[in-house]
Amino acid sequence: MPAAGTRARSAVPSTTKPAPIWHASPNFGPRRDGLTPTLIVLHYTAMDSAQAALERLCDPQAEVSAHYLIGSDGTLWQMVREEDRAWHAGAGEWHGQTDINSRSIGIELDNTGAHPFSDLQMAVLETLLPQIMSRWAIPPEGVIGHSDMAPGRKSDPGAKFDWQRLERQGLAAAGATQTTPAGISCENFRELARAAGFTADVPNETLLAAIRLRYRPWGTGPLSLADIKALSLAPNAT
Repeated sequence: MPAAGTRARSAVPSTTKPAPIWHASPNFGPRRDGLTPTLIVLHYTAMDSAQAALERLCDPQAEVSAHYLIGSDGTLWQMVREEDRAWHAGAGEWHGQTDINSRSIGIELDNTGAHPFSDLQMAVLETLLPQIMSRWAIPPEGVIGHSDMAPGRKSDPGAKFDWQRLERQGLAAAGATQTTPAGISCENFRELARAAGFTADVPNETLLAAIRLRYRPWGTGPLSLADIKALSLAPNAT
C-alpha cells in the first residue's frame, strides 16, 4: 500500500529535499505574537504504526498535530507548513519561555518508546534537521526533546533515542566543558538545570528524571555526582 498523502511539491511549496509526502492536518494556526521558530522539538508517537499516528495527527477531534512525521521505514510526511503553528508541544517551558508551539517546529518519530529508533528513520531525521536549522537559523542548542520542556508530563523521545548520534553531527548540543561542582546538592543541581534550559517548576525527582532522559538514560537511584557532572557539561550551564 502506498504511503498516504501526496508529494509536497504538488501540494504545498516546500524546500525540504527530498520532498516529503504532504498529508495536510487541519490542526494548526498562526504563530502568536509574531514569533518564528527558534526550537525543534522531537517526539515519539507512542502508537502502533505510523499510519495510526498520521490519522491521529490529522484528526480534527484529536486537536494535535506536528509539522513532520518520520516512519520507522524512513517515510517522511509533512502535515503543517513550517511557517504555521502546529499543536505538538502543549504546556511547558524552555529557558523560561512558554508557548513552545509558537516557538518551535515539531517532528514526530514513529516509535512506541520501548525500542530503538531505526537507522532508516534516523538517517531521514539527520537529513531533515540541518535543513530546518538552516532555514530558521536554529542552533544545535535549539534541538530538544518533548521531555525537556515538559518534565514529568512527557517522556519522549525517550531513553531509547540516540542523542549522542545527533550530537556527533552538530545536530544537537554536545555540551561545552564547565567546572564540575565538588559536592552534591539539590541547589547545585537546580541551578545547573536552569542554566541548561530546564526551567519548568517541577519537583526535584521529576527534574532528575527529565535530565537523565536527555543526558544519562541509564542512570538510576538518587541524585549523584554523575548527574551533576552531566549537567555541568550541558550547553549554557555555568
